[in-house]
Amino acid sequence: MSELKQPKRVKKSIYETELARLQAELVTMQQWVKASGARVVVIFEGRDAAGKGSAIKRITEYLNPRVARIVALPMPTERQRGQWYFQRYIEHLPSTGEIVLMDRSWYNRAGVERVMGYCTSDEYRRFLHQAPLFERMLVEDGILLVKYWFSVSDLEQERRFRSRLKDPMRRWKLSETDVLSITQWVEYSKAKDEMFVHTDIAEAPWWVVESEDKRASRLNVISHLLSLVPYEKTDPPKVHIPPRPPASDYERPPREENHQVPDHAATLVKPKE
Repeated sequence: MSELKQPKRVKKSIYETELARLQAELVTMQQWVKASGARVVVIFEGRDAAGKGSAIKRITEYLNPRVARIVALPMPTERQRGQWYFQRYIEHLPSTGEIVLMDRSWYNRAGVERVMGYCTSDEYRRFLHQAPLFERMLVEDGILLVKYWFSVSDLEQERRFRSRLKDPMRRWKLSETDVLSITQWVEYSKAKDEMFVHTDIAEAPWWVVESEDKRASRLNVISHLLSLVPYEKTDPPKVHIPPRPPASDYERPPREENHQVPDHAATLVKPKE
């Protein structure tokens, strides 16, 4: 662990302008995926508090949730623990015209399960052997598989942990397992290094996202993802909005008969003097 020089942060005005441009491109890319029947899987892995979730949020902000799905699986059930390890992930893979973004993935086994002792050595070794085979099958079947590793320094990670601890809006994002990553920093580093050795394959390489500056990391990962998807501008089907016919045989019931949501917003507006 060593002290890392804090990079110069991207200015908010520059960030917001470029983010809007990239998000518009994501909408164009989504339309191509839907029209072409492509299948896209994007895996987000990395250090706790490295910015995976916020990057996914910006990617999906303007996308159709029926086309672009986020998969963030909870702990496996007893039944799932008795299945082939990859089995519960397979059911979440995309069909034609879909994008799946995995907030953590089958690589849990090579990270937290390995470091925290949630799997046996045999299960871990079997995973390192099978993961490249599994991913090659996905790519061979036509799935575009993209894997991102979000990297952050130990000092910045701890700063973000402490920030979450003080923020009631983000406190839920901090768990006991997350905090243990501070004391297990070196073990997680070793696990990541070994994981890369076995699973950084030509068909589905690991792409490292430097995330000391979250604004920069979001712009970088979106720009890079767009560069990997061979999308073309595809105009959506034209929609004609017809004129509204007169409601000659309909009379709306009195509003007083309905259960109205209280007008909280009105209490925030100051009356004119």
